[in-house]
Formats: sequence, C-alpha cells, structure tokens
Amino acid sequence: MILVYRYRVKSLNGLLNQQSRAVNFVWNFCNDRQKDALRFDRRWHTGFDLNKLTTGSSKELGLHSGTVNAVCEQYVKSRSQKNRPFLRYRGRKSLGWVPLKGRELKREGDAFRFAGNTFRVFHSRALPEGKIKDGTNFSRDSRGNWFLNIVIEVDAVAPEARQPVKGVGIDLGLKDFATLSTGEKIEAKRIYRGAEQALAMAQRAGKKRRVQAIHAQIANRRNDFHHQLSTRLVREFDCIAVGNVNAAGLAKTRMAKSVLDAGWSSFRTQLAYKAVKHGAWFEEVNEAFSTQTCSDCGALPDSRPKGIAGLGIRRWTCSGCGCVHDRDVNAAKNILNKLSSRAGHGTPAVGIPAL
Repeated sequence: MILVYRYRVKSLNGLLNQQSRAVNFVWNFCNDRQKDALRFDRRWHTGFDLNKLTTGSSKELGLHSGTVNAVCEQYVKSRSQKNRPFLRYRGRKSLGWVPLKGRELKREGDAFRFAGNTFRVFHSRALPEGKIKDGTNFSRDSRGNWFLNIVIEVDAVAPEARQPVKGVGIDLGLKDFATLSTGEKIEAKRIYRGAEQALAMAQRAGKKRRVQAIHAQIANRRNDFHHQLSTRLVREFDCIAVGNVNAAGLAKTRMAKSVLDAGWSSFRTQLAYKAVKHGAWFEEVNEAFSTQTCSDCGALPDSRPKGIAGLGIRRWTCSGCGCVHDRDVNAAKNILNKLSSRAGHGTPAVGIPAL
C-alpha cells in the first residue's frame, strides 16, 4: 500500500530555497531542449535523453544528481500527462519544489538526512516502517514554509469490503455544496467569497505577505471542510455514488470563481481514497439527465426542467406519475439509481481496488 506522509521542515529552509531555484533552472533547460526538438522537427526527448544532457551538472548547480534526474523524468511525465508539446517555465512565482530519489532519503531519529544535510521536521506522526519510494520531494507552500512529502510503501491488509446495505447518491452544486439522496443538503462554505474583501484590501495595499497568508488560510479551511465531510460520508454510508460534474469545463465559464471555490475535484479524490481505507464502495457515475429524469418512475416527462431556461426551476412535478421533486434531491437519487442499475440490484460495479 502506497501512502504519503507530510512533515513541515524546520531547518535549512534557506538551502531549500537555493536548491529550488536550481531545480527551476533544470526544468527550464528541459523545456528549451524540447522547443529545440520541435523547431528542428526532431524526435522528442525522453527522460533518458534529458538525463544524458544534464550529466555532470549536479556539482555546478549545487544539487544531488538524483534530484537532477528526478526533475528531467518529471518533466517528461508532466508533458505526457498534459498532452502538450512543451510546458510552462518555472520562475519566481512558482512554488518551490525539490524532488529526490527515495533511496537517497535516510531516517535519522525524528529527522531525515539527504545529500549530506540533516533536515529536522515537526514530527507530527510516526513514519511507519517501509520502503521510501521515488516521488518523495520537498515542497513549499504559498507562505514560504517547506514540507517534506514522503511516499512510502507499507504492508497493509486490505479492509474487508462492507456489504452495500446503506447507499447514497451525491449531487455536487454551488449554492448547496452537496445534496444527498437522503434529502440532506450541505451548504457551500464559500470560503474564498468570505475572504475576498480582505484579500482585495491587502492586494491594493501591496502587502504580499498578508496576501499569501490569506490564500493559505483559504486553502486550509477548504481542505478541512472536505476532510470532515468526506470522512463522515464514508463512515455513515457503505456505497457512495458521485456525479462526474466537469469542474474543469465549468471553470472556464462565468461561474469559474464559485466552481474553484467549491473544490469538487479535491473532494471526490478524498472520497475515493477514504472509501478504500474504510472498506466502502465508491464510484463516479455519468450525471447526464439526472436532473430531468423522474427518480420515481424513471421517465423523461414533458414537465421536466429543460436547458438553460430551466435552471431557475428548483421544484417540478412529473407529468407521468405526479411525483413532486426537489431538483437537486432528484438528481442525487438518479445518481444512486444509475450506480445500482449498472451493478445490478444494488451491488456496486466496482469494489475496493487491490492495495
């Protein structure tokens, strides 16, 4: 089982700031070589090619050779994931990042040793015994604090899958962050909206540290809200279905600020891994027509809310069976019904992944 443990670093922050600038230089070098390949119609560089081009640069840059290799490999991986010919350059506004090979990080009591330096951390929880994997890195947040993110492989027994006795469908929204098929509505916190005025004042006054502090507070509050809600849901329900609302697409519309403030993708990610941890079932289902379909008779009646003009309709009556629906609760029920119908009489289609 692969886990990530995050510790705040309390020593050698200046060294990490210096190394992060060198990491940005390596990243930008990889980007330049990729643009050269495109300009002269050559084969795109692989991670192995970039490692060869950067051989011998670690001493000059003040970086560990494993860090240089990790940057090159991550560049190629990110380019492939984003499906782009080249990526953005990293500069002063980019958050600090220093990757390393897992085998290079050694434990030293409550501290960690890397490249001849001992990094003391706030040991908030014990690191279990296991193999430290590649992907381990130092990262800096918007406040300038450095964290050590350790990817570790531990031996763990997969939890016994719960019987899907109690299921729930979740319809994500903006006015109400989530509407459950049980009828419960969870109000959106609008964390960014609440801090928007203070943020604007700090930006107009040119108080950069205050701006960074507000952004960090917003992210922490949103993350805390997602953690509390997702933990409650996986403990309360055995089977969870969530609509696959296209957050990235909606983030390009006039609703972008509210969509990004909600953080739907982060919430679904937390639900997914916590369901595995607690032995619950989880799946994202296609939410197409979930608002217009009657959850009672399964029909698409003529009285259903249609298109953009129907967005203001929050309650409607099915002309087929006469059932009165709350728009969001009906969508949540249909999301749960889609999972049940795909799996067959309430048995989820996808169970707990192998750990």
